[in-house]
Amino acid sequence: MTDIIPIRRALISVSDKTGLVEFGGFLAGQGAEILSTGGTAKALREAGVPVKDVSEHTGFPEILDGRVKTLVPQVHGGLLCRRDLEEHLAQMEAHGIAPIDLVVVNLYPFEATVAKGASFDDCIENIDIGGPAMIRSAAKNHAHVVVLTEPSQLAEVVAEVEAQGGTTLALRRRCAAAAYARTAAYDAAISGWFAAQQGEAFPPRLAFAGILKQTLRYGENPHQQAGFYLDGTARRGIATATQVQGKELSYNNLNDTDAAVEACAEFAEPAIVIVKHANPCGIAIGDDLAGAWDRALLCDPVSAFGGIVAANRVLDAEAARRITAIFTEVVVAPDADEEARAIFARKKNLRLLLTGGMPDPAAPGLTFRSVSGGFLAQSRDAGRIDPATLKVATKRAPTAAEMADLIFAFRVCKHVKSNAIVYAKDLATVGIGAGQMNRVESSRIAAWKAEAAAKAAGLPEPLAKGSVVASDAFFPFADGLETAAAAGATAVIQPGGSMRDAEVIAAADAAGLAMVFTGMRHFRH
Repeated sequence: MTDIIPIRRALISVSDKTGLVEFGGFLAGQGAEILSTGGTAKALREAGVPVKDVSEHTGFPEILDGRVKTLVPQVHGGLLCRRDLEEHLAQMEAHGIAPIDLVVVNLYPFEATVAKGASFDDCIENIDIGGPAMIRSAAKNHAHVVVLTEPSQLAEVVAEVEAQGGTTLALRRRCAAAAYARTAAYDAAISGWFAAQQGEAFPPRLAFAGILKQTLRYGENPHQQAGFYLDGTARRGIATATQVQGKELSYNNLNDTDAAVEACAEFAEPAIVIVKHANPCGIAIGDDLAGAWDRALLCDPVSAFGGIVAANRVLDAEAARRITAIFTEVVVAPDADEEARAIFARKKNLRLLLTGGMPDPAAPGLTFRSVSGGFLAQSRDAGRIDPATLKVATKRAPTAAEMADLIFAFRVCKHVKSNAIVYAKDLATVGIGAGQMNRVESSRIAAWKAEAAAKAAGLPEPLAKGSVVASDAFFPFADGLETAAAAGATAVIQPGGSMRDAEVIAAADAAGLAMVFTGMRHFRH
């Protein structure tokens, strides 16, 4: 297998013309013949780069409005010919086919066309056929041909040709691997779009692709490898974030920050979410971010140390001053004003991420989790209760203030690992119990945290006194609810639907609690 392959003939057909003229000029300067089509050929000619139309090279005109121009033997023979096989070379000569040493193709912008909401017919017309065929042919024959699918690859070819007189096998292999990944991602985008057009949430074959944003130092633990991939959608959040300052983000940082952003996006009012190990340890809404921060921090100041903070507004100086008063790993928000940025800059290791906006919590989409030999896919939990549909299950109905807190607490529950119990008061969490194997333990932990937080703040009574409590799923027994009543809760929100609902309702009535059923649960495993 020959290592260095000089570039004597190149075929260039690109929709993204970044670096095209400079690269074409370089090839021409090396004596290479350049074949091209349509807008690419026009751009090269206008820049004074010699170019030959593919139709002239093949002796076959473009037909069907340009749908067929490179799908001919003169192109694919030139790409697939093995130069180390005499019979291949003999057939090439017999049929008048010239070898092609370099292909530069980036595909019709199908993904961008879909993203801008184009019509069905426009999307279909932006499905590239000839491009993927050439890419795959060249990549298969990478022993003799180099294929480029991204403008960022042009410089590496220039460097190798200048240094070596041609492309190396190592480069051609890397480019071939990238080429197949590109066509796979392209096909995944098309198949996903087609499935959506037909209303298939879970088609018989599900393909998806990611774009590497960064390789991470390691995964959850130092012995694990990790990378951060983008899914190509325009949904705001961690994928759209710019890191303004701070140390490199870790796998755990990204996972926790995503949890914080998604929880914070639930609220229209100014909100602060503090997360530790993917679980909220304090959430509050307020008149401004500084006030929301104080009330969120009060819930669990111990866990907040070294945590992740998300805000759903532009960070101002007062919020920045309060957040930086304790050690914080990451702060994420749509934006930050100049004074706030200057305050954060004093904490050089703190990572400040600005997303440009908040994710839409109601947006459709899938979430994934790997299992042995496969993965699970489900629609994102975009569920949100309608206050008008809540069913009052007890003799006493909640007051208006209790109802506001109940709705707030149940919205928080959606982002707490199950079994989840959330105590809330005045639109702030005051105790959170997460991830326990039974619900009564979560209730006890949340009550204990509310008591511990009150002592830390020097308050005379536990924060749970006069609070409401939310459960992400029904109370299977009355004991969890009785624990909440003992902690001082006055109202309860839960999905309902247990075989022992009557027992739980009776316990609530006996304790003087108001309780509403949502008919919707929020397991988060």
